[in-house]
Amino acid sequence: MKIKLLSIFCVLASLAACADAPQEKKIRIGFAMDTVREERWQRDKDAFEAHCKKLNVVCLITVADNKADKQANDVDNLLTKGIDALVIAPHDATQAASMVDAAYDRLYEFLRPGVRENECVGLVNKVLYDLGSEHVEGVNAISGERCAPHPHVYSDRLLRPGDPAFFDILHSYMGYRTCYYRTFAIGSASVAQRDAYTRCREYMDEAIALVKPGATTADVVSVWPAAEDFGFVNEEAAFALQYGHGVGLSIWEKPIFSRLVSLDHPEVIEEGMVFALETYWPAADGWSAARIEEELVVTADGCEVITKFPAEDLLVAGQRYFTVDGPLPTTREAQSHLNTRAGRNSRSGPATDAGVNAPTDLTTGTLV
Repeated sequence: MKIKLLSIFCVLASLAACADAPQEKKIRIGFAMDTVREERWQRDKDAFEAHCKKLNVVCLITVADNKADKQANDVDNLLTKGIDALVIAPHDATQAASMVDAAYDRLYEFLRPGVRENECVGLVNKVLYDLGSEHVEGVNAISGERCAPHPHVYSDRLLRPGDPAFFDILHSYMGYRTCYYRTFAIGSASVAQRDAYTRCREYMDEAIALVKPGATTADVVSVWPAAEDFGFVNEEAAFALQYGHGVGLSIWEKPIFSRLVSLDHPEVIEEGMVFALETYWPAADGWSAARIEEELVVTADGCEVITKFPAEDLLVAGQRYFTVDGPLPTTREAQSHLNTRAGRNSRSGPATDAGVNAPTDLTTGTLV
């Protein structure tokens, strides 16, 4: 992919100045390759060796023959040889995202009332490090009333029934980063929360549908809402809420997708690019919200999503509750009296009737 080639030659360029300066010993660069079976990788290997020779740099190259375990051992061996820099063309550049898939699976099982945001962060760190993460750079854990507007740091807040909770997991494996949001509802979700998630998902899907070689970042952001449409005074104030960015050896790389810059300064999307798209929508209740992020690889005729933990609908986490009439609906207000006829009638405004005391499918527990 394009991002691999950039990583190789950026390292060489950054070391060129050092190579020209007086050195007591030669600079040593390790290059852990996955394969040289394809002609393009053989060309890269030859070009890398030639450039190292030109810079008078010692080049140590390993080839893993398409074996992930061998490449991991190659990296360890290169590091023990005291190299000054390491370049990796990984066997599977999606492995970092696969590890976050697993972290979200464990997190979904863990989420329930009484769990703290910082405990969620600890769990995610453990799962990722157990799977071999090199570095967990950050886990955003945001719940309840902190969702709108939301910060980018976790707290010791306790999760409560009916809370929205969203997370962003950033870590690296074999040098490749992730940036990967998912949103959950704890026990149940209100109609407002469900609607916010649906809107957030729609903006994501409309953007993904436009990703292909030759399209531009302006094309993609044109389907996203203006800042004023979701409560912000301008695009600068709403920056990074409807957003996209390259993901590779750094968390934020080009191309950048934002209505703040992309409409006036579009960038062309090319095959092989890897980037993340993220959408956000505040709920009509004034305190909850939804956030989704997908990582994509641009293919010859479109794109492939490499973040695989389910996100097409809002997931409800936590224990399932049962009443004398059957399963408690997963779409309900967090305040119980607002789910009864008397409580519903005590509220004013047309929005209060939505989903309250509606008939329930006792097989699924959903409102019908």
